[in-house]
Amino acid sequence: MPTRPSTKRHTHHDAPDTAAAFLKLASLPPGHERDTLRAKITEAWLPMADRLASRFRSRGESFDDLRQVAALGLVKAVDRYDPALGNAFESYAVPTVTGEIKRHFRDHMWTLHVPRRVQDLRNRVRIAYLDLSQTIAGRRPTVAEIAARAELSEEDAKAGLEALESFSALSLDAELPGGEDGYSLGDALGSADPALDTVVDRESVKPRLAALPERERTILYLRFFADMTQSGIAEQLGISQMHVSRLLNRSCTRVRNQVLREAA
Repeated sequence: MPTRPSTKRHTHHDAPDTAAAFLKLASLPPGHERDTLRAKITEAWLPMADRLASRFRSRGESFDDLRQVAALGLVKAVDRYDPALGNAFESYAVPTVTGEIKRHFRDHMWTLHVPRRVQDLRNRVRIAYLDLSQTIAGRRPTVAEIAARAELSEEDAKAGLEALESFSALSLDAELPGGEDGYSLGDALGSADPALDTVVDRESVKPRLAALPERERTILYLRFFADMTQSGIAEQLGISQMHVSRLLNRSCTRVRNQVLREAA
């Protein structure tokens, strides 16, 4: 968008004189003319948005992504700015764009959700650590020194340092430090033991089995633990095979219903 030289003194060279354009934008109804002027104003202020994005280059996000986030913040600033209030657009746009970038880091850059307080501690500790690293040679700053520089307790400084190392998650496929055999972190993790379900089932039926009549307990033991046939059990107990079958079905159904009723 062509801009005219301004008689006002701007803080930065990338602050164009768009005061008249904003006044015209505020007076236009929704439509093509307004959308075109809005786009020209936004384009004129993009260098400022890029400059603000460049302040966050060293925080682990690509500059192209930061520029996009800053541009989104700029669009919001253009849409929300009211020239009738008499404030310069730059004074409104800078905190809006910066806030959008910080919100991006807070909401999208952490692999796991981290409380806002911990994120703030991380930022304060990071700044203190960088400052101290420039003045202390030959060693890393101590927790006490970082806490003093950041005006935090040592406990909060430790939490901030831990958050510095938790910005992104380690892949389970990553090879363990010092390993040369391709052994990964995932290989060191345990897995669910399918036998645990059996343990749960066994402990659930124990009191129910103990409450059964002695003859039914004996039949269940001979059938499922001694692996005897129904005819063999009938011969040993002196009853018919059909009677053994009925007692087995009745006992199993009773125990099953009692366990399911308790679980429900």
